[in-house]
Amino acid sequence: MQIAFDQWTKGRKINTLGTNAGAEKLPFQTWRHFKEAFAPELVARAVRESHLPVRTCIDPFGGSGTTALACQFLGVDPITMEVNPYLADLIEAKLTAYDSTSLTHDLGLIIRAVRSMRGDHDLSWLPATFVAPGVNNRWLFEHDVAQRVESYRTAIASLANPTHQMFFRAILGGFLIEVSNVLISGKGRRYRKNWQLRKHSPETVDQQFLSRVQKALYEIARYASRPVSKYTLIRGDCRETITNAPMADLAVFSPPYPNSFDYTDVYNVELWALGYLNDSADNRSLRQSTLASHVQIQRNYAPRPLESATLNDVSQKLHASRESLWSRWIPNMVDGYFADMAGVMKSLASRLNPQGEAWAVVGDSLYANIHIPVATILAELAPVCGFEAIHVEAFRSMRSSAQQGGKEELAESLVVFRKI
Repeated sequence: MQIAFDQWTKGRKINTLGTNAGAEKLPFQTWRHFKEAFAPELVARAVRESHLPVRTCIDPFGGSGTTALACQFLGVDPITMEVNPYLADLIEAKLTAYDSTSLTHDLGLIIRAVRSMRGDHDLSWLPATFVAPGVNNRWLFEHDVAQRVESYRTAIASLANPTHQMFFRAILGGFLIEVSNVLISGKGRRYRKNWQLRKHSPETVDQQFLSRVQKALYEIARYASRPVSKYTLIRGDCRETITNAPMADLAVFSPPYPNSFDYTDVYNVELWALGYLNDSADNRSLRQSTLASHVQIQRNYAPRPLESATLNDVSQKLHASRESLWSRWIPNMVDGYFADMAGVMKSLASRLNPQGEAWAVVGDSLYANIHIPVATILAELAPVCGFEAIHVEAFRSMRSSAQQGGKEELAESLVVFRKI
């Protein structure tokens, strides 16, 4: 099984397992660039070092699908969960076995359908900032580009095979940012430098779609014989869905960090442009279905679990400093984050076999110079969640926000838990 994994990762050498830097060049991972992910080699290490022989592995925060995809190459049955419908489709598109001839046939149908479309599509359901002339002379897509993207979306939706719809939609979503006027980073969405001079055309959309589909078809054919082809994908909020998962021997995952960054915003362009969101109510519902790691939307935060002395100290300091924080809801968010994580860990323990392990990549945060050591807190909470923390390993240092000085002072760590 390791041979198949090494063929996929090309035996590369990496500096840290805590980031996917370089992994975006791997087959299937090129379908959409992800900054927030860990290296697939971490999954291989977890399988290799697990206390139990690993037949099944679970990831409650599916994200880019790294755990599930790596498991298929390692000969392990993957179970993955994802609340974001665009990401869930992207994960499943990577994991699915296809008939390449049939996909190629449907590619021809899409291209012919797009070429035959006349007149403009009604794009009034999109946010006003998406299509020129936009709002206050700012917009994400040129009018003709938005129209061509919608032509592809419409053509894809007309395919008879829903699995093929999912595949082509995933490919279309993978380059939307590249044909837009914005960039996505850890700071959210921002306009490109001199974006007004950087005009994209419908032909750019055509070229991107065709070249990316052709590359994906090659990867599908090249890696059609993975050791494992089956998978279990559970769509929805993992805080509610973990208890529906099959039993597993191992868990490998990375939850959102409590850095007050709304991860839904990273995929906001794809969610709207591909039709996953239809109105502001859809958007709000999705954002409220994610872990309490941000304050960008009003929500009810659960009280903190009391079993961590470190969390109690941090929480008290944050609440005492509420008026000096850029959002007065930050103390409640941090409390709610660890309440959510404790709930996830308890549910996860119920789905792991005895002595099963959970490998989690987590990141610290800093507010008003109050350090939140996430790995330490989760290790202290482990016993009440059904685990013992058996290993903590710092992967790398992350920069704090500009508001906190922007220094590399926040640890990103691996915490290994074993079911009690």
